[in-house]
Amino acid sequence: MGTLMRARLPLRLARTAAFSAVCVTLAAFAHVLGGGAAPAPPAAALGLAGVALLGLALCGRERSAGTITMMLLAAQLGLHELFAGEGGAYVLVHAHARGGLAVNAGMLLTHSTATVITGLWLSRGEAALWSLLRRLGRRLLVLLVPAAVPASRPAAPVVLTRVVPLQPGVRHSVARRGPPLPA
Repeated sequence: MGTLMRARLPLRLARTAAFSAVCVTLAAFAHVLGGGAAPAPPAAALGLAGVALLGLALCGRERSAGTITMMLLAAQLGLHELFAGEGGAYVLVHAHARGGLAVNAGMLLTHSTATVITGLWLSRGEAALWSLLRRLGRRLLVLLVPAAVPASRPAAPVVLTRVVPLQPGVRHSVARRGPPLPA
């Protein structure tokens, strides 16, 4: 994940709005697809406000795919109960009043599938957003902080050596030292 970055209020609000809109829309769509009725506008507005408060509290930093999916799953369960309109009693009455276990299983399957897919989708967006912010931060840092003046290197030490001339007999000899040739 790299370095830990904190989100300031404008970014937190934007992330909260995106998460809330996706979460409530997903819940309403999955609820209808799973056999339930479309949520009433006041219930949808209440759900949006609740999810927004949850999102605002938790979106101060980058979150993992597992955390996003778990938050989304918890919000989906709460929204399912809210959209059903009967609160906690809905779970007990639902099996008898609306067609038995098939509706429950269908509702659970659609909410769960949509939640996992959307959680992975949101986590990819989350990773891309934070990667972009880190890159922009590094670029701004390079632009705003002047490049450090390179320290002057000390001059290489002067080594005084004496060149010894070759002996007359050695000057014309051929030295062929090296590894032996392959046979």
